[in-house]
Amino acid sequence: MVLAFLRRIGSLHINPVYRFAHEYSVGRRNYSARGSTLEQAVAAFRSVVGEDGVSLGTAVRDQHGRDESMHRCCPPDVVVWPCSVEEVSALAKICYQHQLPIIPFGTGTGLEGGVGAVKGGVCFNLGKMDCILDLHQEDFDVTVEPGVTRKALNASLRDTGLWFPVDPGADASLCGMVATSASGTNAVRYGTMRENVLNLEVVLADGTVIHTAGRGRRPRKTSAGYNLTNLFVGSEGTLGLLTKATLRLSGIPEAVVSAVCSFPSVQAAVDSTVQLLQAGVPIARIEFLDDVMMDACRCYSSLPYVVAPTLFLEFHGSKSSLEEQVTVAEDITRGNAGSDFSWARDAETRERLWKARHDAWYAALALRPGCKAYSTDVCVPISNLPQVVVETKRDLMQNHLTGPIAGHVGDGNFHCLMVLDPNDADEVQRVHQFTERLARRALALDGTCTGEHGIGLGKKALLCEEVGPQTIKVMHSLKAAMDPANLMNPGKVL
Repeated sequence: MVLAFLRRIGSLHINPVYRFAHEYSVGRRNYSARGSTLEQAVAAFRSVVGEDGVSLGTAVRDQHGRDESMHRCCPPDVVVWPCSVEEVSALAKICYQHQLPIIPFGTGTGLEGGVGAVKGGVCFNLGKMDCILDLHQEDFDVTVEPGVTRKALNASLRDTGLWFPVDPGADASLCGMVATSASGTNAVRYGTMRENVLNLEVVLADGTVIHTAGRGRRPRKTSAGYNLTNLFVGSEGTLGLLTKATLRLSGIPEAVVSAVCSFPSVQAAVDSTVQLLQAGVPIARIEFLDDVMMDACRCYSSLPYVVAPTLFLEFHGSKSSLEEQVTVAEDITRGNAGSDFSWARDAETRERLWKARHDAWYAALALRPGCKAYSTDVCVPISNLPQVVVETKRDLMQNHLTGPIAGHVGDGNFHCLMVLDPNDADEVQRVHQFTERLARRALALDGTCTGEHGIGLGKKALLCEEVGPQTIKVMHSLKAAMDPANLMNPGKVL
């Protein structure tokens, strides 16, 4: 019924995979900031951040009402640009006084509609807070403001021998990465954001400022009290605004080498991944691309490799340890009929290889110009990975869907980049049904419906299936305790 309703009102540009738009467009009436309330709030905002720190412009609001997903644009009523935690707190207090929803905004690179103002309100663009505040080289940690991006941090660390390894592909803001518990290609070796955050400064809905591990504290481990830091990691802006993050850094490895290996089948490639991990090879990256994805990347990024199920691998360590890692890896891949490794030893060749992997989204879109894309994001225990990937590939072929597969298979996470024509009602329906089958296939194999993109707008029902109603009830209780008026990014996650 909802899809039929959306077609009648001509809104097929929204995400066709999860049918929620009508619910939120109706629900927004309860919160929409209008009339004297908005005027009073805007006047108060300008007293805090000045005229240039507030915008009511349609184009600006539209820009802040969407991310890179297919979810429809839901613009906020006003956008503000604070420059300090004090300003964030003051603005939040105004929103709390006027009962206006608060939507955090980093760089807008999310994939689950997390920045849409589905109930109106105020978008906090934190991009002007872009200082790297405290670097402790000897302790391997750094504190950053929310506007600092992954690439900006690593550029500033270039001469220190340190780097921040979590790499989701996009040049996302680091606090945005905290909010979605992002990971990416290096997670198999260095962990996700959840393992790399030591402390957070958070502004709550009423303007209260807290430090989740205590002000200025940055121990490598702690057993003091509740783990509030990890409560906010992955909270998607629904519990508070992240205004500082203290992050764990890693040493730049002495030697790095990348390789490409093709296989006769999906099963062989994924089996090799599982066997490499079971053999204890401390591989830094191991990415899987199926034949459709390799064909797309070959055309889009001019790669010289064959069209076949393929692994992109990267090894970090000392020169001697790399030799051992590579020897074991070659033995395992040959045992699964893998090709000889094609090496990328110098930095320029490695950068080109991994840029092609990060550009997979755009390569997939180029398969069908004029179409839209939606990325699935399931993750399963690695022992179940061969089964779920093979079954998913079969499902795509049987239903005549364009969904090249790419994934961080070293930690059991993979994506089908679904390319579809939003004006083809039959294809929209088939993609919707496929994504639900895939998510439930992962859940049936002890996995999750989202490994790194988050719940956002479209996966709330799947979250309930994943964790169960009693756990959802506890999540609602936590949300109500910290944000009783439901002002923080309402309509997301729960």
